[in-house]
Amino acid sequence: MSIALSEADKAEEIGEVPIGAVIVKDNQLIAAAYNRREVDQSATAHAEILAIEKACDTLKSWRLTGCTLYVTLEPCPMCAGAIVQSRIDRVVFGATDPKAGCAGTLMNLLNESRFNHEAEVISGCMKEESSHKLTMFFKKLRQKKKNLSIIEGKNQ
Repeated sequence: MSIALSEADKAEEIGEVPIGAVIVKDNQLIAAAYNRREVDQSATAHAEILAIEKACDTLKSWRLTGCTLYVTLEPCPMCAGAIVQSRIDRVVFGATDPKAGCAGTLMNLLNESRFNHEAEVISGCMKEESSHKLTMFFKKLRQKKKNLSIIEGKNQ
């Protein structure tokens, strides 16, 4: 998870929401990625999706059986769907997502028995670090917007 947090730092450095993800198979790191939605202007450029794509390239297979995904924020519905479709065995995440979390918070798409695959879910790994990183990012973003509106208000 510490590598996923380092990936989240890379996202924050380029102005993205600091979310990082890594995929491990047989105790080997096979993919690492971070959120790139704004930079790529792509709705699907979530850390998990990018890590899954890299892992598929590395393994030369769309089936990621035997893999564990570590991600700093609970997967959203899109990412949970990609996890199920790629057959990832285990998902370990840090912070819960009360607005879009689909690994137990709003619903659990990863343990939906009606799908053809279920993933083991482990939540709260390095939760404090993951949550703090997100909280501070959004706090700084709100302050930046507030400062900008004050400056724009004075210039009018």
